[in-house]
Amino acid sequence: MPLATLELINVTKAYGNTVAVDGIDHKFRSGTYSCLLGPSGCGKSSTLRMIAGHEGVTAGDVILGGSNVTDMPPAQRGTAMMFQNYALFPHLSVVDNVAFSLKMRGEERTSRRTRALEMLELVDMAALAERVPNQLSGGQQQRVALARALITEPKLLLLDEPLSALDPFLRIRMRLELKRLQRELGISFIHVTHSQDEALALADDIIVMNNAVIEQSGPPNKVCGRPTSEFVARFIGGHNIVQDEAGPMAVRMDRISISRNKGRKSEVVPATVREVEYLGTVVNVTVAVFLSWKPADAHRLAG
Repeated sequence: MPLATLELINVTKAYGNTVAVDGIDHKFRSGTYSCLLGPSGCGKSSTLRMIAGHEGVTAGDVILGGSNVTDMPPAQRGTAMMFQNYALFPHLSVVDNVAFSLKMRGEERTSRRTRALEMLELVDMAALAERVPNQLSGGQQQRVALARALITEPKLLLLDEPLSALDPFLRIRMRLELKRLQRELGISFIHVTHSQDEALALADDIIVMNNAVIEQSGPPNKVCGRPTSEFVARFIGGHNIVQDEAGPMAVRMDRISISRNKGRKSEVVPATVREVEYLGTVVNVTVAVFLSWKPADAHRLAG
């Protein structure tokens, strides 16, 4: 499958007076797994739909493989999209669902069926080729939707929260499958999610969005380890936000220890435990911290 670089140049999406995406610029590296990460309403799904061509671009350009595809219909862009609800045809068999786009292109039945079975083999679903969607589990339906998206040999695969409907155990299993497929096929995947764990586990690059703009982008270790804004530090997780004279400062919780024993004065801040949450592998402790030894400077931190 061909590799292609995707670039967004000053891309904006407005719905009347509401700006969903506000002049964003970003270049996606070819052959990588990127995650658009952010809270609901931040503009990540609108961005994905503009890349796919399912939403018109109010302003700006979408450049794929060196060509301006801003005004092209979805079928001519060389992209494929996997929707959150999978959108399988309930009356068609698994193999016919996967082969449907080839049928629309006019490819003869034997050829398209052979190709569909190859795709089902890739996602370990060939044995269930003759079943219909309501005879499949959620994870199996996801695999079928993935095979259907890949059969057109896209330059770019777009995934709109594909794991959100799955239970936690299956979600972990399927994200491993998605990463395996991306590496095996070598094409670019762009995946929308609001799950920090999902983005950190999957992505070569994370693009954090908030209030219609990109707050920060880069490899997971950089975004997580060196957040450039208070929002990113809070949203990506694992950080305490401390307010001092210089402004807000992010401190990773794995750099903090809690003890009844006093250490070196320069390294100790007195605190009062307010709340404890047991979460299995970790324990969240909420404390009131008195910075600079002044009770007026108390701040609540999740440590």
